[in-house]
Amino acid sequence: MIVGAVRGRWRLPAWASDAGAAAVVLAAELGLASYGLGARVVLLAVAGAGLMLLRRRYPASVAVMAGVLYLIGTQPPEYDAPVSSALIALYSVGRHASGRLAIGIGALAVMVGAVRSGAGWEGASLASVLTVGLSPAAPVAAGHIVRLRAELLHRRQQQAAELAVREERRRIARELHDVIAHHVSVMSLYMGVARRTIPLDPGRAEETLRTGEDTARQAMAEMRHLLDVLRTDGEPVDDQADVGVARLPALVEESGNATLEVAGEAVELPTTVDHAVYRIVQEALTNTRKHAAGARSRVLLTYQPGLVEVEVGDDGQPRPGDVGVGLGLAGMAERVSLCGGELRAGPSPRGGFVVHARIPLVERP
Repeated sequence: MIVGAVRGRWRLPAWASDAGAAAVVLAAELGLASYGLGARVVLLAVAGAGLMLLRRRYPASVAVMAGVLYLIGTQPPEYDAPVSSALIALYSVGRHASGRLAIGIGALAVMVGAVRSGAGWEGASLASVLTVGLSPAAPVAAGHIVRLRAELLHRRQQQAAELAVREERRRIARELHDVIAHHVSVMSLYMGVARRTIPLDPGRAEETLRTGEDTARQAMAEMRHLLDVLRTDGEPVDDQADVGVARLPALVEESGNATLEVAGEAVELPTTVDHAVYRIVQEALTNTRKHAAGARSRVLLTYQPGLVEVEVGDDGQPRPGDVGVGLGLAGMAERVSLCGGELRAGPSPRGGFVVHARIPLVERP
C-alpha cells in the first residue's frame, strides 16, 4: 500500500505526459531529419507533435491521422516519415482504447504497412517479412499490456480496500460483542443478587444495585468510545478503550466469583497484546456466567521471557446444548492470531472449561 501511494503521488499529470510525448516527436523528427529541415519535414513534425496532445481522448482518430502523416512522409522525393508520432499513436491505441478497437487499429496498421512495403518483399527472408510486417502491432500490444497491468493493479487495490473494510467490521463486531455481552451479564448477575437480598438485607441490595449502575455507566462509556472511533475517519486514537492488564483486578472483582493470580515479573505489554489479554479474560468470564452459572473462575496471568500467557478456567458444568464455537471464542481466536499467538479452549480434564492463550511479545521472524 505504501508503494502504491508513492507511485500515485509521483505520477505525472496527463497533460504533462502528453506534452512530453509531443516534445519527443519534435526532437526525434527535427533532430534526425535525413533530408534536412525542409518545409514538409517541419510541418509533418509539428502536426505529429500536435496529435500527441489528443492521444488520450481520441486514440483511434489520432492513430489514423498519424498513419496518414506517415504515408505522406514516405512519398518522394524526401522519405522523412514521422515514425515516432506513428509509434506513440499506436501505443496510445493499445493503452487507452477498448480491446476490440485496439485490435482493429493494429490489424489495419499491419495491412497498410504490408501493402506499402509490398514492392520490396521479393527475395526477402521470412524473418524480415514478419519483422517489417508485424512491427506496427508491437506498440499496440505494448500499450494493451500496460493497460491490463494498470487495471490489475487497480483491482488489487480495490480488493485490499474491501478486505480492510471487512477486517474493520469484524473488529468492531468483536468490540461490541465483548463490551455488551460482558457488562450485560454482570448487570444481570447483580440484579439477580439484589432481587434475592432485598427482603433479607436491603442495605446489601442497595449496594449491589449501585454496583450494577456503575457497570452500566462503564458499558455506556466504552460504547461511546467505540462510536468516537467510528467518527474519527481514520484519525489516530490515543486509547482503544479503558481496557488492559492494569484493569484485570477490577474486572475479576466485578465478576463476583473469580480470582486473579499473577506469576512472573510483570513487564509493559504492547498495546495490542495488552488489549487482547483483557478482552480474552473478559470474554471467558462472560462465557462462564452464561454457560455455567454459579461456577467459580480462576484467572492466571503468567509473564515469561518473550511471551505472556493467560488462562481462565472454571469448575462449572456446561448447560445442555452449549456446543460449538460462538462469536466470543471466534473473536478471542482472531485477537490472539493477530498478535501472533496461539489459543486453546475446551473442557478441562479436571472438569469445567479452560481458555488458554499464549502470546509472544516480539514479532516472529
